[in-house]
Amino acid sequence: MTGYAAASAGSPRGTLSLELRSVNSRYLDLQFRIADELRAHEPVLRELIAARVARGKVDCRLSLAEGTAQAQGTLNEHAVARLKALAEAARKAFPDAAPLRVADVLRWPGLVAEDADDEGLRALVSGLCRRALDDLAATRAREGAKLAAGIRERVQAMRAHAQRVAPLLPEAFVAYQTKITERLREAIGSADDERIRAEVALFATKADVAEELERLRVHLDEVERTLGGGGAIGKRLDFLAQELNREANTLASKSSSAAISDCALELKLLVEQIREQVQNIE
Repeated sequence: MTGYAAASAGSPRGTLSLELRSVNSRYLDLQFRIADELRAHEPVLRELIAARVARGKVDCRLSLAEGTAQAQGTLNEHAVARLKALAEAARKAFPDAAPLRVADVLRWPGLVAEDADDEGLRALVSGLCRRALDDLAATRAREGAKLAAGIRERVQAMRAHAQRVAPLLPEAFVAYQTKITERLREAIGSADDERIRAEVALFATKADVAEELERLRVHLDEVERTLGGGGAIGKRLDFLAQELNREANTLASKSSSAAISDCALELKLLVEQIREQVQNIE
């Protein structure tokens, strides 16, 4: 499902801005564009987003417009000593290797100890993400309501086609029996009527679509029940759309009249439209 949300707030280090953009996807795909100085906050952002979003490609952008006050950090003496020992061991193993630069040292994980400002920044990032997620959820909920209404319209159209097929079955069944009987008499000539009746009964059973229509109605009931239940329903609706498509295909393959074939085709078109919409629902 598509959506957009943004949130910003001031901090001692400057203005912190967070954006969330989501587009349709069958699975959850998280992409992060985070300033280097804020990269340490990616895990908490990933956790917060994954807890609220189940499907969709989500792009998260986090930036900081630096103010006049800069955060102060302190070197972790234990980490510095450990890095120094590792560097010396590496120089012995690789004498031609270039020495570490100050910038490389400062980027080493855990070397710069976090101060109170960093802790406050982490809390601020989490708060911004929660605010943006609330807005994103509201946007996606509005879109979801529109999609659900469209699916319900197609469900009603499918019910109408299924009801149109039901009265056609007896007449189509008799016409099918007559057609098969004539073909069998032409093919086997002098065979007795008992064998012809057995063959006709076998073919007629294969052409009976009453069971498919009943399963189609059951699946349509389940679609409406699922839409009314709320929550994360996209994957369940995707499965139900596959089952509806299966019944429509079977109805088309067992059709014994042009009218039933036309209804089966309309059903398949409606199912395909539902499947397209279901991909956008969480």
